[in-house]
Amino acid sequence: MVVAIKRIYSAGGIVLRQAQDKSGPKVLVTQHSKHKGWDFPKGHREIYESEEKTALREVEEETGIKAEIIEKVGETRYFYYEEGERVLKTVVFYLMKYLGEGEATTAFEVSGKLWLPIDRVEEKLTFKDTKELWRKAEERIEKFKIED
Repeated sequence: MVVAIKRIYSAGGIVLRQAQDKSGPKVLVTQHSKHKGWDFPKGHREIYESEEKTALREVEEETGIKAEIIEKVGETRYFYYEEGERVLKTVVFYLMKYLGEGEATTAFEVSGKLWLPIDRVEEKLTFKDTKELWRKAEERIEKFKIED
């Protein structure tokens, strides 16, 4: 028996900004309002929308933060069940630079939002695959000077 697997494609961002006290870059993490897990902001890709556009749109819709893409970091893939159906979700993440405040139109999806120093991000993240992705991103952050 062949079981169909629904596929969902999403994109999101690892947003960096300089701390107001100039103590170094801070990284945005968000808490999902349903499952309470801590992750980076992300969301579903619309038809005919690029991964980059999805990532920027979702970061702003969920957190009210406007950002620009620095570079692609990688992707995570995981299975879950939705209404009895097995789903494979692929999420592409981009390293982003904070630009300013925008409009959080789907803020209800996020119950918490924190700006953390680089060395505190991994311990806050809930999911193993996101932690692995963060380790890749963390190596790259050293190359960039983040300024407001």
